[in-house]
Amino acid sequence: QVQLVESGGGLVQAGGSLRLSCAASGLAFSRYSMGWSRQAPGTERELVASISWNGGGTYYTDSVKGRFTISRDNAKNTVYLQMNSLKPEDTAVYYCGADRRSLTTTLSAYDYWGQGTQVTVSS
Repeated sequence: QVQLVESGGGLVQAGGSLRLSCAASGLAFSRYSMGWSRQAPGTERELVASISWNGGGTYYTDSVKGRFTISRDNAKNTVYLQMNSLKPEDTAVYYCGADRRSLTTTLSAYDYWGQGTQVTVSS
């Protein structure tokens, strides 16, 4: 059974930082690209960031580029999302995903998603 478990969400003030973690099990982690998506109330899900199986390639949506950093530790089967300079518009449920590609840049391509973790940024 594939399991993706997010953690690290919470309430932060605008301009602050937060680090999300996703622990993966039940899959060959190093053979999957990993990504983070988010969904805010009244909006559709969007892919925020993704990283290739070896960490050599990354993708970021324009709204977070320069503020967010995705990374992975294959020895720990864990992917991270470091979020800096947070804005109220970053408020959303953040989901961790996995896909059998070197680098996935489309939301629909992901094979698995976790349960999500809430991130709330106050003004």
